[in-house]
Amino acid sequence: MGKVISVANQKGGVGKTTTSVNLAASLAYYGKKVLLIDFDAQGSATTSLGINRSKLTGNLYDALMGIKTIKEVIIPIQVADKKTLDLVPATIDLAGIDMKLLEQNDHTFVLDSIVAKVKAQYDYVLIDCAPALGISTLNALYASDSVLIPIQCQFLAIDGLTQLLNTIRVVQKNLKVNKRELTIEGVLLTMLDKRTKAGWAIVNEVKEYFQEGVFKTFITSNVAAQVAPTYGVPILTYAPKSSAAVLYKSLAKELIENNENK
Repeated sequence: MGKVISVANQKGGVGKTTTSVNLAASLAYYGKKVLLIDFDAQGSATTSLGINRSKLTGNLYDALMGIKTIKEVIIPIQVADKKTLDLVPATIDLAGIDMKLLEQNDHTFVLDSIVAKVKAQYDYVLIDCAPALGISTLNALYASDSVLIPIQCQFLAIDGLTQLLNTIRVVQKNLKVNKRELTIEGVLLTMLDKRTKAGWAIVNEVKEYFQEGVFKTFITSNVAAQVAPTYGVPILTYAPKSSAAVLYKSLAKELIENNENK
């Protein structure tokens, strides 16, 4: 049965979508069956993979509302070396999803009930969360086995993380009642400018705070990674030999090894 990982941080601009898209593509590159769920009304992960949201006949909102099944809204996406990943796309329909979810019974487990129907078909299910800690993000956490937290290597990087960690602890406590667990998959340092002392100061600060919970792979600032979404492809397709592509493959390999060793 597949492992479900939320990519979450309520702070915007930390690289959640870039991480979700390129980690998913890199896991697929290593032969893993991957499902990426875009759980953000901005639909950035959907657009980054070349999907025209205005032409979609089904999306995550439809699955959450029971209009369509999750299998009916999944789109196969080709990535590097003819490998593919599956995508559950998002549209602006998700803008009011928190209120809609609140109207349902067991409103924090709506996504969980949907993901449960397909996760056995995948090695990894990644959920690209919105930059908020509302009902939708809670749904993602309750549906997940672990959380990957991207943190940008900039001033005040850890600022605001207390709220996210407290939310994770609440979910962990509640899931124990159902004999399930939610762990922290790891903290991923992103947007590192290796030329500056300030960037490395943040690295040291985060490593001191999270200890062994920080991925060994750091994602450095890279123009190719910023440009790739404009072409609707992951970095492995746009610039397979770029440093960003190498780093995301390294991250995927580290994640796979961490889980296989467990």
